[in-house]
Amino acid sequence: MERQNKLVFNGVSAQQFAALAVKARGAGIALESNTGRAMKFGAEVAWNYQPEGGQLTLECLQTPFFLSPEAVLAELEAMVRASLA
Repeated sequence: MERQNKLVFNGVSAQQFAALAVKARGAGIALESNTGRAMKFGAEVAWNYQPEGGQLTLECLQTPFFLSPEAVLAELEAMVRASLA
C-alpha cells in the first residue's frame, strides 16, 4: 500500500495564506512565497499555494528516523486548520 504524504486544502484565500505564512515563520518555517521547501529538525516539507484556485498543497518529503511523515502532516494540518478558522 502506497502512503500518501500530502495534504490538500481548498478554498484558502490570499488573506488566510498570508496569516498562515506569519504563523509558519513564527514556528521557524520560512514560508516566503507561494511555493517552496523548508527543513526543520530533519523533516523536509514542500508547499504549493495556487491563489487563483485557493488550493494549498503540503507534502512531507522526508523525516528523520524518529519522526513519521504522519506526525509531521498532523502538525501541519493542525497549524493550517487553526489559521483557516
